[in-house]
Amino acid sequence: MTEDSMSDIPLSPAERALEQALSAFGTSIDVTPRERPALLRQIARRLESNDASITPDAFVDALCTVRRKTWASQLMNVARRAGEVWVSKADTQDAAQKIHDPQASEHDLRRALEEVLIERWQELGDSPRKVLEEVRADLADAGLTLSSGQLEKLSQSIASAFGNIDLGFEDELLLAEERRAREQADIQARAERKRARELDRLKEWESTLIGFDDVPDILRCSRREAFRWIAENRIPIAKRETKADGLEVFFFDPVELKKLRSSLPEWRGKTPARPEVLERGSKIGNAAIARVAALDRFAAHFRTARALKRRITLVTGPTNSGKSHTALDALANAESGFALAPLRLLAHEFREALLNRGVPASLSTGEERIEMPGARHLAATVEMCPFNNPVDVAIIDEAQMLADPDRGAAWTAAIMGVPARHVFILGAPDCIPLVKRIAELCDDPVDEIHLERKSPLKAGHALHLNELETGDAVIAFSRREVLDLRAELMARGRRVAVVYGALSPEVRRAEAARFNNGSADILIATDAIGMGLNLSIKRVVFSALRKFDGRQTRDLLSQEVKQIGGRAGRFGKHEEGLVCVLAGAGSPSFIRNMLIAPPEISTELRPLVQPDSDIVRAVAEEIDSDSLYGVLTRIKRAVLRPDDPNYRLADMDQSLEIAAALEGVENLNLTTRWTYAMCPIDERDNGIQRLVTWAADHSAGRPVPPPGTGRLPHPEKASREELERAEKRHKRLVAWRWLALRFPESYPAQQTAEINTTILNDWIEQVLRTQSRMRGSQKHANTGGRHTKEKNNFSKKSSSKPRKNKRK
Repeated sequence: MTEDSMSDIPLSPAERALEQALSAFGTSIDVTPRERPALLRQIARRLESNDASITPDAFVDALCTVRRKTWASQLMNVARRAGEVWVSKADTQDAAQKIHDPQASEHDLRRALEEVLIERWQELGDSPRKVLEEVRADLADAGLTLSSGQLEKLSQSIASAFGNIDLGFEDELLLAEERRAREQADIQARAERKRARELDRLKEWESTLIGFDDVPDILRCSRREAFRWIAENRIPIAKRETKADGLEVFFFDPVELKKLRSSLPEWRGKTPARPEVLERGSKIGNAAIARVAALDRFAAHFRTARALKRRITLVTGPTNSGKSHTALDALANAESGFALAPLRLLAHEFREALLNRGVPASLSTGEERIEMPGARHLAATVEMCPFNNPVDVAIIDEAQMLADPDRGAAWTAAIMGVPARHVFILGAPDCIPLVKRIAELCDDPVDEIHLERKSPLKAGHALHLNELETGDAVIAFSRREVLDLRAELMARGRRVAVVYGALSPEVRRAEAARFNNGSADILIATDAIGMGLNLSIKRVVFSALRKFDGRQTRDLLSQEVKQIGGRAGRFGKHEEGLVCVLAGAGSPSFIRNMLIAPPEISTELRPLVQPDSDIVRAVAEEIDSDSLYGVLTRIKRAVLRPDDPNYRLADMDQSLEIAAALEGVENLNLTTRWTYAMCPIDERDNGIQRLVTWAADHSAGRPVPPPGTGRLPHPEKASREELERAEKRHKRLVAWRWLALRFPESYPAQQTAEINTTILNDWIEQVLRTQSRMRGSQKHANTGGRHTKEKNNFSKKSSSKPRKNKRK
């Protein structure tokens, strides 16, 4: 096309308005060819019908709108070159929104960014130090640490937000951070020295060990008797080594062997039928616990339970079979009792069930207490089981958790130690052998009740996303996949609720309520819905049939399919439940086979156990050490044999890691350190280092401030990263509140922590409720029908990309 012919093409109204505006502004404003198409679109939106011109103010606003994306990118580049890693994309975008001069200089842009940062710092906290803590927490999420120069620059920025720099805010921040850095360095150095000393102590102890040939002489027994008593787990093996030819060699502690001489007459006679009840409070009793009874005779550790004549009723059945209803009726009719649940949310539901039956009940969870005056019933999480207060009836729910590598030891302790005359244990049929083994170790009689599902559960066919109906629940196995599916379905105009592990119980319950009352059509969830939450699900639809379990990617187990799929077809709401799979994610026959498979009989019937504070103190006294790291190392390597016939030692790696880091914190006694080691933290969120910082403040007599909420944008504008950051902050508040219940003097601002928790819960709930509808519709329109083609790569992604294992 020639230049003359192009000049004959009539201009659009937007083009005519642009030419007139440029002519009016003359050389003061220059529009680049790259900016022109976007500017024409902005002008067209601002033109009234039949208008051929645009006001100067409207033209400037349109040009600024076009240039703001570039300004934000320029600001981000400037901030990164300056090392200002705390400047976020949202900060630069907000700063660009403040610019209304299309010819803005870099100085103007920086000034706008400084204004945004001042507003952000003022929102984050009421003191410079508090703001600095919040910013550093956000940076830690991204794995970023500040150099001294960056810290100085950040301190200047924060100090300017509070004005009166002359008062020394900036210097105070720098001095405080320098002091904290020195303190942390000292803590780390002391921890390394103490760990090395404890390992040397362990090596020295191991050097005193003897082989089997010396055992008969020390015990004054025959070799045959020694062999038999080792096989009966009476003689503790201190260490074992496997030779190159596969032969295993045992080593023994001569000091411990000498202490066993007084037991030989009993060993040569008959062993008492009931588990021995160990006495505490004396050197002899503590030594006995530390030596053998703490773990390899774990049942004897619970004196109150052993003193009662307990009866266990094991109630098993699939999901939706009424197990809880049967046990709650018995609990409500009892004079006193406990209801122990796997989750805080379920503990609340147990309490509400008792209150609805007219029974006053208190609540106890790791981070929350509700005391009801005069109440003789308690709803609690399993880890909060009271072991010293006898009651008439106790319920322990979800007993299949006994096999869980992370939390199974808590169920072992609860079942063995709950001081109730009648114990109702509820669970899937898979738990029967392990519960019976624990009852045998406790010498408790067991009655069995097996319940059938109230409504039929069937395998359905493969479904495409566009075939999902109101009342369906789609199951994914990572937070990312849940949010991907949510965005995809919202792009199709569906109303979606979500449930996954990182959400607080309050938000999970709110999302469940939206689904149940019809405010959301479809629920997308991880396997977090397998326990708790009353959900009116018609069909459960798996988006993948493989999951990463923290160790490997594997096929779903039959119990997992039954537990999760069993949420379909709630009795009284649906005549039957259907369990389906997304098209392309796997075969419906796999679901069918898993649903009809018999219970998986575990070949490992040794319950998991772990030490408690009493055992830790006893072992410390026995080995004459005040080092928690040393005590846990000894327990892991020496107290409980890996081949013990009765028990398995639970995974203690995180507790050991926390104990090692705490070695450098002075003025904390052993029990306090053990409490910190039990605190629920996320190692991936810099949790151990944060715990050490809190413990250092605790030991120094400084109050530990609760985590803040951070910067919370409008829910409709929040990104996934901002949602994840808020979830992490909520987890930190959970850990802080957990410690505040145990150390209220060192963690005094509990009301502030509760307020911050509520703010985060409300914000996360608003994000999940309101976000993405408009954007989802726009995305659907902009993709030109791309979403009509099914995206079954969800299952492929979730089966190939491992997800982190979570400590619950």
